[in-house]
Amino acid sequence: MGFLWTIAELLVALVFIIASFLLTAVVSEAYRRRHNNTHVDAPDFFEDPNSLKQVPCPHIHDPAEKYISLVIPAFNEEHRLPGALDETINYLQERAAKDKSFTYEVVIVDDGSADATKRVAFDFVKKYTVDNVRVILLGRNHGKGEAIRKGMLHSRGELLLMLDADGATKVTDLEKLENQIHAVARKEFHLGDSTSSDSSFRISDIPLAAFGSRAHLEEKALATRKWYRNFLMKGFHLVVLLTAGSGIRDTQCGFKMFTRAAARKLFTNIRLKRWCFDVELVFLCKWFGIPVIEISVNWTEIPGSKVNPLSIPNMLWELALMSMGYRTRMWKICS
Repeated sequence: MGFLWTIAELLVALVFIIASFLLTAVVSEAYRRRHNNTHVDAPDFFEDPNSLKQVPCPHIHDPAEKYISLVIPAFNEEHRLPGALDETINYLQERAAKDKSFTYEVVIVDDGSADATKRVAFDFVKKYTVDNVRVILLGRNHGKGEAIRKGMLHSRGELLLMLDADGATKVTDLEKLENQIHAVARKEFHLGDSTSSDSSFRISDIPLAAFGSRAHLEEKALATRKWYRNFLMKGFHLVVLLTAGSGIRDTQCGFKMFTRAAARKLFTNIRLKRWCFDVELVFLCKWFGIPVIEISVNWTEIPGSKVNPLSIPNMLWELALMSMGYRTRMWKICS
């Protein structure tokens, strides 16, 4: 019996040591990242491969010059990017042809790709001009969150949409998010069906966000996924609920739209660089009181996903850092 007690005491001591080590590591890393919202230095210019001239790089604090910006993070996407860009730009051109007030840009952020992603992206700049398609090169891989943040901070749109390079969500679904943002903005601004009744109304000035959601597909996905993937998904959702709170059923869908005012507040504060930056966006929206509309979108599983079971520990690590950083006020939020 004494032997069993000794084993139990050793196990308790071991658990205590491991827990203490993890807590120390989380506190230390959260403290180290307290100024991490500065992130990667921005390029001063965009490259124009047609004229070989340098185009000044805008900033989120500048006035909007386009109606909408589409930000596409790309890491080793030479095969999937061309199809997604063709579909996206064709749609944008069709809308622009019908509505002269509809102006757009596509900002591709190459997150340190080792393949021909850079060449593919600049081929589209050559084809559609640097005014409509722009490329930001991060040099080395920083993570999807950093790539999107960089694109958002240096876009020109009144509305800013983040979408994945694989084309899993149809670009036409942006109209669902766009229409809901306008509807909520009119309600907040106490306008009728048309914004023309008030010349001071600018959609870019009202902080709003619209998140694409695949939650309506969850029942079907649960039936087709393997049991351990469902277990991991449910566990991750529980951790997200504890970290960022309730209200958003699908935090990880890569199809999100922000007004310029919302993007300015969110992306100048975000610190997480990889997969869990979406959860941080939810947290910051709640902190700033930015209304978030969750809207069902069409979504298709595309081969080549970079998320795998090994991503789960990294996600949990980032969520722990976020919780520690904000709850202890080590991570200051600038308004």
